[in-house]
Amino acid sequence: MMKAKEIMTTEVVKIKGSATIAEAVQLMREKNIRCLIVDRRREADAYGIITDTDIVKQVAAYGKDPEQVRVSEVMTKPCIVVNPDLGVEYVARLFAQAQIHHAPVIQAELLGLVSTADILMKSDFVEKPKEKVLEEEINNAVAKARQACEVNGNNSSECAVAWDVVEELQAEAAHQKAEKMHNIARG
Repeated sequence: MMKAKEIMTTEVVKIKGSATIAEAVQLMREKNIRCLIVDRRREADAYGIITDTDIVKQVAAYGKDPEQVRVSEVMTKPCIVVNPDLGVEYVARLFAQAQIHHAPVIQAELLGLVSTADILMKSDFVEKPKEKVLEEEINNAVAKARQACEVNGNNSSECAVAWDVVEELQAEAAHQKAEKMHNIARG
């Protein structure tokens, strides 16, 4: 499974919280982007994020003057962040549950930005869906377990450990199917 660091955008555009919404919009237009990371005032602070949706819903929809509204009034801070080693499937699930489209990728420092567009355009979820990958892993683990038992004996620790791996993978597959059924039931 691909990781966030493999699909993230590394050229992150930042803005200060004291900037105006007009400045934020101008920067978004110039860079042809949909969100900005709001820089920290101090190293111990959290990063913030401001998206095109935030601006439309909180400024444009109410006719507020973008020259008078500050980024700090509209941004989300602290924002949800992603670990660079998080699998793309989990990033997608996080986005779905939190109802977000962008998140900074942070590990001690800001490394990049991951978005729903990155998941769609750069990840391999179409070519390697988790269900198929898991099925292959289970088949391979069963073959290895049978071989370990044949070589070391059915009562050996190697045989037991090999079958434990099979059971863990099968449990993961069962969990995934149960989650799928739960989502179907919810409509």
